[in-house]
Amino acid sequence: MAQAGFKGTITTTGRSEALRLDKALFKAHPEFRQRARIRAHVIGPGSLLVTLDDENGGTASGDVERDPVVAAYLSFLERDMKEHPDRLRPFTEADVNRIRELTKDVSVSDEDVIPDDVTL
Repeated sequence: MAQAGFKGTITTTGRSEALRLDKALFKAHPEFRQRARIRAHVIGPGSLLVTLDDENGGTASGDVERDPVVAAYLSFLERDMKEHPDRLRPFTEADVNRIRELTKDVSVSDEDVIPDDVTL
């Protein structure tokens, strides 16, 4: 099932640029109520991700920065799993063996630090 899309236009309001979107979006997703604080993230050429601005300054919990793209992807996965549980399947023994083979020479520790220049 395709994700619903909503059309709109870019316009001006006062001295600012504004996004004007179909009223159907706000009926379907009341969390985007009037005066809600939002944040826009350019995720690629011609692609914009709009999220509600977290009241805690954009952090999900504690000092962990919330990645809006990862959060959107995880939300998509959650919704898809709920709508199509028939697509889920457990790992087979062959899957587990393949994972073990692919990671056999990889050593990790809870003490490992991911360098700042690595993006996930």
